Amino acid sequence: MAEQMSDDDERQQSPPSDLDFTSNKARTCIVTGSVSGHTEFQSPYPDQVLENVLENVLHFLTSRRDRNSASLVCKSWYRVEALTRSELFIGNCYAVSPTRATARFTRVRALHLKGRPRFADFNLMPPDWGAHFNPWVLAFAKACPWLEKVYLKRMSVTDDDLATLAESFLGFKELVLVCCDGFGTSGLAIFVSKCRQLKVLDLIESEVSDDETDWISCFPEGESHLESLIFDCVECPINFEALERLVARSPSLKKLRLNRYVSIGQLYRLMVQAPQLTHLGTGSFSPSEIAGQGDQEPDYVTAFAACKSLVCLSGFREIIPDYLPAIYPICANLTSLNFSYANITAEQLKPIISNCHKLQVFWVLDSICDEGLQAVAATCKELRELRVFPVDAREDSDGPVSEVGFQAISEGCRKLQSILYFCQRMTNAAVIAMSRNCPDLVVFRLCIMGRHRPDHVTGEPMDDGFGAIVMNCKKLTRLAVSGLLTDKAFDYIGRYGKLVRTLSVAFAGDSDMALKYVLEGCPQLQKLEIRDSPFGDAALCSGLHHYYNMRFLWMSSCRLTHQGCQQIARAMPRLVVEVIRSPDEEEMDDCVQTLYMYRSLEGPRNDAPKFVTIL
Repeated sequence: MAEQMSDDDERQQSPPSDLDFTSNKARTCIVTGSVSGHTEFQSPYPDQVLENVLENVLHFLTSRRDRNSASLVCKSWYRVEALTRSELFIGNCYAVSPTRATARFTRVRALHLKGRPRFADFNLMPPDWGAHFNPWVLAFAKACPWLEKVYLKRMSVTDDDLATLAESFLGFKELVLVCCDGFGTSGLAIFVSKCRQLKVLDLIESEVSDDETDWISCFPEGESHLESLIFDCVECPINFEALERLVARSPSLKKLRLNRYVSIGQLYRLMVQAPQLTHLGTGSFSPSEIAGQGDQEPDYVTAFAACKSLVCLSGFREIIPDYLPAIYPICANLTSLNFSYANITAEQLKPIISNCHKLQVFWVLDSICDEGLQAVAATCKELRELRVFPVDAREDSDGPVSEVGFQAISEGCRKLQSILYFCQRMTNAAVIAMSRNCPDLVVFRLCIMGRHRPDHVTGEPMDDGFGAIVMNCKKLTRLAVSGLLTDKAFDYIGRYGKLVRTLSVAFAGDSDMALKYVLEGCPQLQKLEIRDSPFGDAALCSGLHHYYNMRFLWMSSCRLTHQGCQQIARAMPRLVVEVIRSPDEEEMDDCVQTLYMYRSLEGPRNDAPKFVTIL
C-alpha cells in the first residue's frame, strides 16, 4: 500500500510551530534536573540520534518511490518518513481511508488524490459510481489545517466541498481539478472569495454546471497572488470586465487558459495586460458576434510578439484560420503547442510548424492529414510527445492519417518518448520502424479505431508490430494495443514488457492464454484495462499471484462469470471485487458486465450505489 500513499516531488516547509522540528542543537542532548539544582546534560539514546539524523536526511528525499522504500526499512524509518512527508499521493481514493491517511501523515501540505478509473472517461462507468471528495476534505480539515495544495482527478466534488476547502485551510494556495464533476459556478464563487492567498486554480476537462453565478468577480480585491488560472472547460459565459481587472492586478500570473466565450478581441486586451505569460490558452480565437463591422481590428501580431516569455500555446476552440498568422512571432520559442480543438488543414499548419524548432509537445487533430505530420517530422527534431486525435471517431469513418504520417514521425522525430495516435489503418512495417527509430519511447498508444483491423497492406494481424515495440523500446511503461491481435502479441508483451506498468486492451486476443501471458510475464504491471475481449474466468484466475501488487484491474464486456469473480474474492480478501451493471438492469444474470478490482487496506467501501455489487 505504500505506492498508494506517497508524496510528490517537491519539498515543502514544515507545519506550524506546534509541530515544528526541534533545532539541531537541541537534538544532541537531553536536559534533566540534578540534586544540586544545576542543569545536567545527558547523551541521547542511539535510536533518538538516528531518528534526528534521519529526519534531516529524508527532507531531501523527494521521489515518492524512494520514500516508500525508505518507510519499509524498519519501524523507526517508517515513523520518521511519515513525519517528514509533506506531499501525499493516493492513486485510488478507496485504497485507504482518509482517517488512516491523516493519522499516519500528520504534516501533509499537498494532497494528490485520484478517483474513478480511466475508462470512466469513455462512458463505460455509470454516473454516480462514487469517488466522493467529501470524506477526504472533512478528515483533512480536522487533522491537517495547514494544507495548502489539492490535486484531484476523476473525483466528485460538490459546492459544499469547495466551501469547506476554502473555510478550513486559511493558507490554501493551489487547487487543480482534472476530469472532476459535481460542482458549479456558485461553488467556485464561494471558493475564490475566501481563498485570499490563492495562487493556482486549474479546472481541466472538468464538468462545471452553470449556476448563473458571476464567479470571476468574486476574487478578493487588491493585488492577487494568482500564478495560474485555467478554466477552458467551463461551458458558460464569464464576466470579461472582471476577468480583465483580475489579470491586471495579478503581476505573478504566468498561466492563463480561457474558455470559448472569450473572443480574440478580448484575448488581445488580456495579453496587453499580461505580457509576462508563459502559458496561454487562447479561448475561441475568433471575433465576437457582437463586434461591430466597422471596428478596427487590434494588432494581434504585435500583442503576441510582446509576449516574449510565451512557450506553451493552446485553446483555438472556435478557430477562424485567417487569424493564425498572429501567432507566427512566437513560434520559434514554443515548446508546447495544442491544436487538439483546431480543425485546420496541412496548408494552414505548415507556416506555423515550420518555425517550431524547439517544440517538444504537440497535440493536433487528424485534419492535418499525413502531409501535416510530414511537415512536423521535417521541423520538430526535439519532439518528445505527440498526440493525434480524430475529428470523426466513428469506426467506419475515413481516417485522414495513416501509416504514412506515422512512419514520417518516427524517421524525423527520433527523440520521441510518448505517442498517442488515432487512425483507421496501419501496417506492421510502420510500427516496427517506430520501434527502431524511437527506442526511447516510454508511452506507446496506437488506437486503430475500426475493430479487428489487420495490417491493411498484408492482411496479417498486428502482432509483429506491437511485438517490436515491447522488444526494442526498453523504457516502455505504458502501452495501448488495438487492431487485429492474436495471442501471439500478448506473448510478446509478457516476454519483453518487463517495465510495463499500464496496459490498455480493446477488441483483442484469441483466448484466455493472451491474458495469462501478460499477468505471468509483466512483473511491474500496476493498471490493466480491458474491454470487449474474449477473456474469461480462467484468464482472470491466472493473476492471483499478482493482484495484490496492482493498483486495479478493469474488465468490461468480456467473458467473466459471477462464479469466477467470487472465486477471486474468496482467495484474496484484501482485494475489493466490484461487479458493476447498468443502473436500469434489475436482476443480475451469471454474466458479468463490468469487473473493477482494486487493493484496499479498508475492505469494501460503504458508499457503493445499488448497481454495484461487492463480492
